[in-house]
Amino acid sequence: MTASAYSIYTGRATNWPMVVLTTAFAVPLLALSQAGLVIPVLLALVVVSANLLTATSIRTAAGPNGVTVRWGVAGWPRCTYRLEQIERVEVVDLPLWRVSYGFWWTPGSTNCTVRPGPALRLTLRTGRTVTITVPDAAAAVTALTDARSA
Repeated sequence: MTASAYSIYTGRATNWPMVVLTTAFAVPLLALSQAGLVIPVLLALVVVSANLLTATSIRTAAGPNGVTVRWGVAGWPRCTYRLEQIERVEVVDLPLWRVSYGFWWTPGSTNCTVRPGPALRLTLRTGRTVTITVPDAAAAVTALTDARSA
């Protein structure tokens, strides 16, 4: 199969309510800075800015090179799962109470989620599961399945 015959999925999922909430949190911090609380306010503004730059959206690419996940505007942190590492791919529906809202690592799983709804779940050959919020999980699964069969 030639390189042009591969299907590649790319998508971006953004948690707009979290963007609005984080931005709204910055407004009272600026008011506190007028009251002379400079050091705590600067620290809080750094945390809010880091959240906006890295944790409010996920960009995902899936295809013959596996799955690559990049966070936020800065594209960091970045995770790559090679096609050889992936044993199974599936679409799962994340209910609101199962969303971790960010990057969470536990001994058995990694969650890269920013909203409820359809998500891509990878089961790696090591047994670890990786759950990723994507706009079109079925298209991501198709791209990975096509890449495996090629």
